[in-house]
Amino acid sequence: MEDDPDRRTVLQRAGIATIAAALPLRTPSPGLAAAAASPADPAYRTASELIAALANRSVSSRELTNAAIARIEALDPKINAVVVRDFAAAGDAAKAADEALARGERRPLLGLPMTVKEQFNIAGLPTTWGNPKFKEWRPTADALVVTRLKAAGAIILGKTNVPLNLADWQSYNEIYGTTNNPWDLTRTPGGSSGGAAAALAAGFTALELGSDIGGSLRAPAHYCGVFAHKPSLDLVPLRGGGPPTTPAVPSHGDLSVAGPMARSAADLALEFDVLAGPDELLDGIGYRLALPPARRTTLQECRVLLLNAHPLFPTASSVAGALDRLAERLGKAGCTVLRTSPSLPDLARSTRLYLELLNAVFSVGLSTATRETISRGVAGLPSGDESLQAYRLHGLSISHPDWVRANHVRDFLRQLWQKLFRDVDVLLCPPMPTPAFPHDHSFRATRLLDIDGKQVSYNDQIVWASVATLFGLPATVAPIDHSESGLPIGVQIIGGYLQDRTTIAFAGLIEREFGGFVAPPAL
Repeated sequence: MEDDPDRRTVLQRAGIATIAAALPLRTPSPGLAAAAASPADPAYRTASELIAALANRSVSSRELTNAAIARIEALDPKINAVVVRDFAAAGDAAKAADEALARGERRPLLGLPMTVKEQFNIAGLPTTWGNPKFKEWRPTADALVVTRLKAAGAIILGKTNVPLNLADWQSYNEIYGTTNNPWDLTRTPGGSSGGAAAALAAGFTALELGSDIGGSLRAPAHYCGVFAHKPSLDLVPLRGGGPPTTPAVPSHGDLSVAGPMARSAADLALEFDVLAGPDELLDGIGYRLALPPARRTTLQECRVLLLNAHPLFPTASSVAGALDRLAERLGKAGCTVLRTSPSLPDLARSTRLYLELLNAVFSVGLSTATRETISRGVAGLPSGDESLQAYRLHGLSISHPDWVRANHVRDFLRQLWQKLFRDVDVLLCPPMPTPAFPHDHSFRATRLLDIDGKQVSYNDQIVWASVATLFGLPATVAPIDHSESGLPIGVQIIGGYLQDRTTIAFAGLIEREFGGFVAPPAL
């Protein structure tokens, strides 16, 4: 498509709405989203729709890129999601994409503008993890996942905000400031992929790249009303996604994963197919993982276990109620919905073990003095202390022999969870115990979270992240409802190991049947 300078000026001034007539309209899903969605607004077109429009030349990559930039410049001052911007390079890449499209080239994401989480290295751009001591550091090579996105034709507009050291369910730091939730600017968009989810909800981009070790994909998707997928362990390589200044080397993971974020289940699958696959530098040593197809193609075939209460932490009535309503709708659609199962492993035991092994990861880099202080704290714990804080402390002070013993317990429990997924297709549960909560930048150890008028430990809200992460299971989050105050509520869809296509497909089934993403009313 010819790039008319006058038309480009209008696009830059008006934003993406100018290209509405050039794009195919999406029929709104029935159910909750149908009344509130804005299907005619091209800022909220899915990636799949935009790629189709690019391929048939009804819109150019430069137009999409210019319109995305204009929308970011107009709306992001209030949201603060896209904190590292590479607009000039994006313009050059969009021009090259248009030339490739004109030659008849077809790649999965060719010409599509998107953003990625600040965590991931992009050559020449800062990677700080929100830590001021890394403010000036710039990697010389892209993270492998970024390389794959670019090879698929994606246009990288920039990077989205994170919390300090990726360690919070809020996204704020001294370098880039605070990211706000597009649904309510006084509330968190989540973390650590909070800027990513906010960018999607605000219509800045149709795809994002995030990561997850403690709900960092799932919590932001839930809080902002978008989709996210935490892949099975080791499906998506992490080279170039480690802490700033550390060597970008191939490795097998333990808990952490990288994964796609989007505004539809189909777009999750689209990006996941680009990201997944072994690290090429590990090729030749037997590292191969094969993904089976989705187990089911209709809700009537599905057998699910739905949980909305955790034995170690309360779930807000708004979230529990949304899961109850989902169970009712699924049942009416012909899905077999179980509320309990004799095969369900001990959820409390899995959660405690998760916190122990998670904090073993966090213990890397602790000073000797800090380790000694923690060890004294562990020695002072009452005999038989089963609190979540006790397990955190054990993890922070764990020895290698103790880690090996804990890992053996994980292997035992993993078999029990895999057995459960022979009985059911997916487990449905909350991504987090509450909808998005108000910003709270107080000292984290003393923070409290309000759940139905009761003050509870902020840190313990991690419980719903435990099962999928500890055992390397796939988990997809999809929007399903809203609280009385209008905040999004999502469902976490967990499957057996390597059943990624099953959890994403189930998200697509409930999206098609009941409705999916809804644009924030103010946008």
